[in-house]
Amino acid sequence: MKPRTTRLQRAWNIWLTLPEAVRMALIIIGFVALAFLSGCAHTNPVIQPRTAIPVQCMEPIPARPAMPTEALPIDATVDAYVQAAEAEIGRREGYEVELLTALQACTAPVTP
Repeated sequence: MKPRTTRLQRAWNIWLTLPEAVRMALIIIGFVALAFLSGCAHTNPVIQPRTAIPVQCMEPIPARPAMPTEALPIDATVDAYVQAAEAEIGRREGYEVELLTALQACTAPVTP
């Protein structure tokens, strides 16, 4: 009984009977076809750039309060100056809070 050959064995036998030039041409054509097909399968992803767009800040600038040390006369005593300086610390802290609030309103991210 003759052993049965598989399709792969028959294809390999046909391949071996081809002339070497034809085999090389088929290999080159196969590589070129694979290159073209792999190029079609790859697509470049669309990248949307996320750039910040400057927007004018519409937050009003808080008015600077009058500082007590600026209103002191030149011949003010040390006690009057210390008292005015302590009062100025509280006013400056309040003014800084107002400035920080305005700055945070201007730098907050804009929601679309």
